[in-house]
Amino acid sequence: MPRLNRIVETALYVDDLDRARDFYEAKLGLAPLLKTKTLFAYDVGGASVLLLFLRGASLQTQRFDHGSIPPHDGSGSLHIAFAVDAADLAAWEAKLDQLGIPVEGRMQWDRGSKSLYFRDPDGHMLELVTPGLWRTY
Repeated sequence: MPRLNRIVETALYVDDLDRARDFYEAKLGLAPLLKTKTLFAYDVGGASVLLLFLRGASLQTQRFDHGSIPPHDGSGSLHIAFAVDAADLAAWEAKLDQLGIPVEGRMQWDRGSKSLYFRDPDGHMLELVTPGLWRTY
């Protein structure tokens, strides 16, 4: 069987792109790669891309000169985890506190990794996790 190498991009669906932009750019420091009426794309550590789609705006096939993208959408509180250096976790917790973003949970994993959990303005559960959580990270 051919091998899957990694996840290149992941998507969250948001109700307000401007509100999401403020959170992900100004508060989390992500650099924008693309901004359209219905999609913002962000570089995450030079290794992956976070896509923020305006909820409900991708329900029809999108056709372009060189192909098409099938319909997709999402609802409910979703989860993604961002990799952080272990030495930066306390600074991240202080930054979240300074920004008024409550940490909803903390976890010490069996392999030595630690996680902080908090939410974005659309209720998605975000995690900051240090190395060691998985055999591959």
